[in-house]
Amino acid sequence: MNRREFVAGSLAAAALLQAREAASSQSAASPAAQANGVRILVFDTFGTVVDWRGSVIAEGEKLGKAKGLNVDWAAFADAWRGGYGPSMNLVRSGKLPWTKLDALHRMVLDQLIEKFQVNGLSEEEKKHLNYVWHRLKPWPDSVQGLTRLKKKFVIAPLSNGNVSLLTNMAKQAGLPWDAILSTEIVKHYKPDRETYLMAPEFWDVEPSAVMMVAAHAGDLDAAKKLGLKTAFVYRPLEFGPARQPSKPADGSYDFMARDFRELASQLGT
Repeated sequence: MNRREFVAGSLAAAALLQAREAASSQSAASPAAQANGVRILVFDTFGTVVDWRGSVIAEGEKLGKAKGLNVDWAAFADAWRGGYGPSMNLVRSGKLPWTKLDALHRMVLDQLIEKFQVNGLSEEEKKHLNYVWHRLKPWPDSVQGLTRLKKKFVIAPLSNGNVSLLTNMAKQAGLPWDAILSTEIVKHYKPDRETYLMAPEFWDVEPSAVMMVAAHAGDLDAAKKLGLKTAFVYRPLEFGPARQPSKPADGSYDFMARDFRELASQLGT
């Protein structure tokens, strides 16, 4: 080998080494690398996976047409959801014994039937309306995104919905869960610590091996304090076009995505 060939070969080897080092550095800093050690993804459900507001409005309008009711179903849906937190807090504070979400939803519904003058419903029709929460429709990206994420991770809802509600919802919406994690199992509602620690306890892993996925900062903040990884998914239409939520500041959570498909790409699936 002459001097020119030796120098050229040395330069090529150095360039190759630099490229490998750059690729290694880029891989270490990539979003997928940040998820190293995460084995389980758990999901807030109402608003994050399914469109509760649009679903309740659609079923209300269908009922109103069938029964000749003149009801502002958007306001009705918002008021029903508005009773969600306060009713669970009655349980969390001890003012009510453990009461599953179906029963809490019915308590609020009975008040709204009177307030909005939803007259002429039989008991069976009231029960069917209350079970609209079992029939919520997924966001357009949910099934496809969850299916992609399932290829690499164990996926499950981590929801205040009771077991039957979450199971029926999954069957009707085609949600490909590996398991159902309901707060009914530990008889604590979010944000109680027992709810977030279900997944690491049941799968016998450290909290850092679990990632909470949600469209709600409060949910993610509670999980983060207990050592879970976090992913924020933006759902601008959860509360309707007039009440679009603000996005958290960059860096607030381990991942931030526009939908489940983008999250799947970030996580390398």
